[in-house]
Amino acid sequence: AEEERAVEAGGEPTSNKEKTAEELKEQANEYFRVKDYDHAVQYYTQAIDLSPDTAIYYGNRSLAYLRTECYGYALADASRAIQLDAKYIKGYYRRAASNMALGKLKAALKDYETVVKVRPHDKDAQMKFQECNKLVRQKAFERAIACEQHNRSVVDSLDIEGMTIEDEYTGPQLQDGNVTVDFMLELMQFYKDQKKLHRKCLYQMLVQVKDILSKLPSLVEVSLEKSQQVTVCGDTHGQFYDLMNIFHLNGLPSENNPYIFNGDFVDRGSFSVEVIVTLFGFKLLYPAHFHLLRGNHETDTMNQMYGFEGEVKAKYSAQMFQLFSEVFQWLPLAMCVNQRVLIMHGGLFSEDGVTLDQIRNIERNRQPPDSGPMCDLLWSDPQPQDGRSTSKRGVSCQFGPDVTHQFLEENGLDYIIRSHEVKPEGYEVSHNGLCVTVFSAPNYCDQMGNKGAYIHLSGSDLKPKFHQFEAVPHPNVKPMMYANSLLQMGMM
Repeated sequence: AEEERAVEAGGEPTSNKEKTAEELKEQANEYFRVKDYDHAVQYYTQAIDLSPDTAIYYGNRSLAYLRTECYGYALADASRAIQLDAKYIKGYYRRAASNMALGKLKAALKDYETVVKVRPHDKDAQMKFQECNKLVRQKAFERAIACEQHNRSVVDSLDIEGMTIEDEYTGPQLQDGNVTVDFMLELMQFYKDQKKLHRKCLYQMLVQVKDILSKLPSLVEVSLEKSQQVTVCGDTHGQFYDLMNIFHLNGLPSENNPYIFNGDFVDRGSFSVEVIVTLFGFKLLYPAHFHLLRGNHETDTMNQMYGFEGEVKAKYSAQMFQLFSEVFQWLPLAMCVNQRVLIMHGGLFSEDGVTLDQIRNIERNRQPPDSGPMCDLLWSDPQPQDGRSTSKRGVSCQFGPDVTHQFLEENGLDYIIRSHEVKPEGYEVSHNGLCVTVFSAPNYCDQMGNKGAYIHLSGSDLKPKFHQFEAVPHPNVKPMMYANSLLQMGMM
């Protein structure tokens, strides 16, 4: 299987220098096999430094970058491997997987076509090519009808009141059309038992939460009194049972126990519907004390690639996914606490001079563009060195401590909180304390072994207090079971 052959052995070394490079590569392979991808990258890089013209080293490092979602770096390495050896077929696989992850389907299709020509009897390659071709045609069809549907909402075509809740349905129902505490308690237990909320209830909730979100600004501002505290959570990525553990450890949301969830609620994990419906339910129950910000995975391209679209279609319908998509477009992009702490999913900006007023004025009811402030808020990452550099993800940029310091000074802020990246300890403090990352999906994708974390912010001092937690058991559902199989295989 491709997974078992993920990293290649390479040929026999022909010099002492190459032998050292080959030994470094073997060390990297061992780290890769135990899923320590950061160390694998480190040793592949050392091998490349000693032997910069060996395609296999770039191909192996490309795969390690894919594992850590550094798609821009993975793409560059795969391209370099092909440049060094045009017959290196795994390079085309890696480049196709990178382009797929970035939503560049036509470029991926071209590489899969190359693989099929070289390996006409390779069933896996044939299937990848056919599925990618299918996705390209699907995207073309969606573009063709997009103009017609641009001003039409799914809500306009729904007859929710006419929907019947069958007698055999024994799950939670809204009370007079409203979410209540009892409804939420019943819903969470219902989900723990792996049961499905009735579609009428879900349609009702989505319509209501869309109405609430659409009335919010792109930059939401909240004030904490000295005696008040808010909990900030990072990515949850469809890990419903870990979300339940957060509420177990930290208490259920309430007016006296407010939360901020900082994007990437869906995709990757197998229980994204359960996560997002639970979060939307608490938003309806406590609209002024339960806050949701948009992540880069609350977008159509990511949902198609990483599982949420397939999950919603499997559990409900294509129409239901379209309504989720409409709701996601109204999620705010950032939040400012006491005019001192700015929270966003990704990070800061590709250009200097961005102000809070500019964030307030972003027209967010759309799929994010490929560049600009909206893209950066969802996609950018910090880096240790000053300045900016090309994004490891292939989207937006990486920004240094000087960029963070200047932005905070110009906007009268103390520091930023962001998410978007797996951290071994569940959080990380960088840029001399001015940039805090929090990630709340422990053992991400059931394989990363990381802790999860959440942050307490008190109105008295606004200093972040970190709370770590481990992953909890969940039903044995294969991660990404609803994701496109092409992407799963291409990542291997």
